[in-house]
Amino acid sequence: MKFLAIFSFIIVILMGLILSQSMYSENDIHTYLERSVPFVGTDIPRIQGIDGDGIKIAIIDTGVDFNHPDLFGWGPDGKVIGGYNFIQEGQPPMDNNGHGTQVVGVVAADGQAVGVAPKAKILAYKVSEDGEGVSSDLIIRAIEKAIEDDADIINISLGVNKTNTKIEKAVNLALEKEIFVVTAAGNDGPGLETIGSPGRNFGSVTVGATYNNLTSSLVATLEIDEKPYTVIPMVGNQKIEDAITGKLVFGGYGKVDDLKNLDVKDSILIVERGSDVEGELLYFSIKETNAADAGAKAMIVYNNISGIFLGELIHEFVEPDYSPRIPVVSIDREEGLGIVESINGNNAVLNLFFNPDYLAHFSSRGPVSPFYIKPEIVAPGAYINTTQSNAGYNFTSGTSYAAPHVSGAAALLLQKNPQLHHHEIKSLLLTTVEPVSDAYGDKFSIQESGAGRLNIAKAFDAKLIIEPPNFVTLASSDNKVVEKQFQLKSIDGTWGGFDVTFDGPEFIKFGWELVDENILNVRMSVLEDNFGEHEGKMMISHEEIQYVVPFLLHYTPGSVSVVQQNEKLFFEIYHPEEWSFAKISIINSDDGTIDTTTATPNKTTSMDVYQNAEYWVDAKIRVNGNASSAYNTIDVKTIEERERFDFDIPERQMVIIAGAIVIIGVIGIIKRR
Repeated sequence: MKFLAIFSFIIVILMGLILSQSMYSENDIHTYLERSVPFVGTDIPRIQGIDGDGIKIAIIDTGVDFNHPDLFGWGPDGKVIGGYNFIQEGQPPMDNNGHGTQVVGVVAADGQAVGVAPKAKILAYKVSEDGEGVSSDLIIRAIEKAIEDDADIINISLGVNKTNTKIEKAVNLALEKEIFVVTAAGNDGPGLETIGSPGRNFGSVTVGATYNNLTSSLVATLEIDEKPYTVIPMVGNQKIEDAITGKLVFGGYGKVDDLKNLDVKDSILIVERGSDVEGELLYFSIKETNAADAGAKAMIVYNNISGIFLGELIHEFVEPDYSPRIPVVSIDREEGLGIVESINGNNAVLNLFFNPDYLAHFSSRGPVSPFYIKPEIVAPGAYINTTQSNAGYNFTSGTSYAAPHVSGAAALLLQKNPQLHHHEIKSLLLTTVEPVSDAYGDKFSIQESGAGRLNIAKAFDAKLIIEPPNFVTLASSDNKVVEKQFQLKSIDGTWGGFDVTFDGPEFIKFGWELVDENILNVRMSVLEDNFGEHEGKMMISHEEIQYVVPFLLHYTPGSVSVVQQNEKLFFEIYHPEEWSFAKISIINSDDGTIDTTTATPNKTTSMDVYQNAEYWVDAKIRVNGNASSAYNTIDVKTIEERERFDFDIPERQMVIIAGAIVIIGVIGIIKRR
């Protein structure tokens, strides 16, 4: 997956036109990467002299333009102290694309633009020439080289669109070497289950994207007959003070001829993107002008191909005196066609307002597994003004630029507390976030935004490390009470003002007790059969700071029990209804290896295990022709590890081969007789 911004065409917009959306003067533009760096709370570390000095951050990307004045120097005395060019071996990792330079700028620019950790040093590993095609093998080699070069932090803003177990293993190796690994979630949102490798990795910190502290960070809402729709404001819109209400009118492609015989006055016009005349350039600015001239209050443009898009009212071909007069938003083609087909004098309500802590529509969402949460955190990734190749600066968007905000934050924490382990840094960053709310004031789900938006200032002042910083818990109709234990560590040894509260479903009863100051036991009891996935948050107050620990609860009708006997795992299925068959998948949490077996009501099911690890058990139980899920985990620590032999041969062919071997053996015996 190329984690370049889904908004990449914004790059061609004249900077002055983009800046016309901002209330800041041109003289303020390059200070602290526009607004995102101070927005996430770098001022407090700056005051205390914490700036990333002495920290080495590996950037696995398209290289870096180390001739840029804000990233100047290649070699021991420069900003980029080392790295490797895997595309043109023997050459320095010079960036010919711009993506890597943009990422590095967010982390460590130190000049006209100032990154999160401006004094940090960079190790640049070039694994892609254009950011388009990214070899998983090169990502793996770059991770291994970063380990060899003693990196403190690895930032990976590139990836692939699927699970890659080899990349997962390489990331795990880096974590074992106490390297903090940050990965971008990807730009395949807003659909769920859109995160690929290495963002899927259990141990890395996966980062989604929010908007930025700019007036260009507009959010739009659209409701038709009280039903909400996802819409995106076009570039050039301004926020509006009051919601716009009007009858819906379909206006074809928004041409003058399309509107001349329609009653468009005071309406919210909906039109199709593009034109019905081949080769005609019907810009959004032309459609907006036609709609405004006809008296419309606002306009909705639905896509002429599948999906949603970001449109531009302000662009390089616009008339010099053009200024938008009405709000214009874009919408997915399928939803747009649905609206057009159902128009019957119904009213729509449109609103545009400023909300930097809003999840960017392109940001990839989880889940990636029933057993852990992805993404874990979000950071500014829209309209980021950062360093560009050839000594330039440019606005760009994508989770690629959210991830380095977190990498820079880790550098600041590591400089302040060099003794911190990578999982302790992860805890500080994930438990001190800010909430991320949608256009209606409701918080985004954990599967969309993780714990919330990065707050470096709060993490910097935090004194309590909580592990794990988020969790998934499992309950079933035959086991309605679950317990979870948390390890607590006070950085300065203080324990004053400790308290725990919960924000979760009403049918779950919560309880807690503190054991020996550093162990927190939490008890959750399910009071009614509300099967499904439920989420909530545990809040821990300590020394006037509130820490947030999000959780997911899987409450299932059935269950799968698992016990270890020597080098085997034995499974037992339970379901309150009659069941006929179950497929059981066992995932090794260390390397992602998946083994499967089956169970029936009269069959004892077991599986060999080859190494000590935590194993996740995912059972799909067939009940009356439907599949019902059940989950469990087991931590195996007592076996003598042995080598397993895996052959990439389908099961059916293996049976045939085994049968052939038996027949050959029998024939051989007969002949010898």
